[in-house]
Amino acid sequence: MDFAYLAAGFGAALTVIGGAFGIGKLASSAMEASGRQPEAAGDIRTSMIIAAALIEGISLFALVICILLALK
Repeated sequence: MDFAYLAAGFGAALTVIGGAFGIGKLASSAMEASGRQPEAAGDIRTSMIIAAALIEGISLFALVICILLALK
């Protein structure tokens, strides 16, 4: 029995869960910071979007690796 598909599925699931947790934590911290300093909301939003894009990029990279492992 080939366990590559199972391993790729678990890897993809962990990647998606980790990315979702990271972006959720990021958004929570950004909303808290915006509530404390409303005048800095624009800068906080910009930093949040950049960080979220980096988290998504890492998640997509890991998903591609999982797909490559499953197809090999």
